Amino acid sequence: MKLQGSIALVTGANGGIGRQFVDALRLANAEKIYVCARNLSKLDAIAALDPDRIVPVELEVTKVESVEIAATKCKDVNLLINNAGTSLNAGVIAADNLDAARSEMEVNYFGMMNMCRAFAPVLKANGGGAIVNVLSLLARANLPFSGSYSASKAAALSATHAIRAELATQGTLVVAVMPGTVDTELARDWPDPKVAPAEVARIALQAVLEDSEEAYPGEQALQVAAQLLQDPKGVEKYMATFLPGMVLAGTRA
Repeated sequence: MKLQGSIALVTGANGGIGRQFVDALRLANAEKIYVCARNLSKLDAIAALDPDRIVPVELEVTKVESVEIAATKCKDVNLLINNAGTSLNAGVIAADNLDAARSEMEVNYFGMMNMCRAFAPVLKANGGGAIVNVLSLLARANLPFSGSYSASKAAALSATHAIRAELATQGTLVVAVMPGTVDTELARDWPDPKVAPAEVARIALQAVLEDSEEAYPGEQALQVAAQLLQDPKGVEKYMATFLPGMVLAGTRA
């Protein structure tokens, strides 16, 4: 798939990674970029960058009706970038309740599936196109410090495999993007190394160009992915040392 002339839709476009996707698509000469957020006012600055090509869309990925309205409005999309996500840094047993886990699943898992289900027919009508699901390295290795978030991303990765299989016959590429710690506001208190949001967007879009089904932006992600091939149990045991309530970079969770 070519990015030049593409019609893209980016969820969570007002966040750190989302904004970089928009910039990268502009540089790649995408024809149109739908930028989505729950509140349209949060998209004003992004839309002002290129009013002729950037189209703001109000969207709540956890609400099926909102997603279906967006799919109806954006019938020309051939590149769907599911970037919306949330992380609440909660454990599983250590959490006071499961509110964080439910919130993370609603956005990271069900929200992503809502988008894929609504836009699959749109992509088919436009020749197949591609879906980019921005997940996390923690989809493959649970970090108990943020255990319920890791679990939501693992569920999203499994769903990505199912979506890829179901959409193969319509020619839709489905890419799982699994960065390590990204240098955004959500991870400001996390220790290095961190990958720049621009690098996440660049690697993800490169995967689209190369028809790659997985992408691991950043040194941390590449190293851990390699270690998972060699010693998955060793990676699990190492990650298990990062427990809820630990101090990371001087800040208590």
